[in-house]
Amino acid sequence: MTPLRIAVIIGSTREGRAGDRVARWFVDQVERHDDLAVTVVDLTEYDFPTSYPAEPTASIRAFVREVGRADGFVVVTPEYNHSFPAPLKQAIDYAYDEWQAKPVGFVSYGCGSTGLHAVDQLRTVFTALHAMTVRDVVGIDLLGGEPSALGADELCRDTSVLLDQLRWWGLALRDGRAARPYVS
Repeated sequence: MTPLRIAVIIGSTREGRAGDRVARWFVDQVERHDDLAVTVVDLTEYDFPTSYPAEPTASIRAFVREVGRADGFVVVTPEYNHSFPAPLKQAIDYAYDEWQAKPVGFVSYGCGSTGLHAVDQLRTVFTALHAMTVRDVVGIDLLGGEPSALGADELCRDTSVLLDQLRWWGLALRDGRAARPYVS
């Protein structure tokens, strides 16, 4: 069976962010599964314009191609002021059909929170894009330290549950899209 292609999207572009470290920890967990092929999509690697252009730029087209190639997604997002970062919303909006009928999971983090306010808002955004968000989340409170140092057993269990749900939905929706193209 062809491995499920999972794009791990790093949603923060701030200098000094924790998102790259959290994503690296999560990708290490995913790579233990032979039936999942992971790609990291780091928003800092895309030169997005400050306003929505009439025609897509090369960076927008490259990002949309990555979204289109994936069978499912895990968005690694911080919680800033009870929400998710603006650059993440901008990037999500550049794709549309590419999100449809694909599952989205979340790894969220914050200081004093586990990022669940950001996840709740992202669920609304992805629902509007006809994506399927999975129920369970890996939430990390960075006040306790880096993910590798935080309740490793609990985080690994949360990751396992998230990946099980993402795998089930990813395979079901991939088969569904192959049998009948999604129409919104």
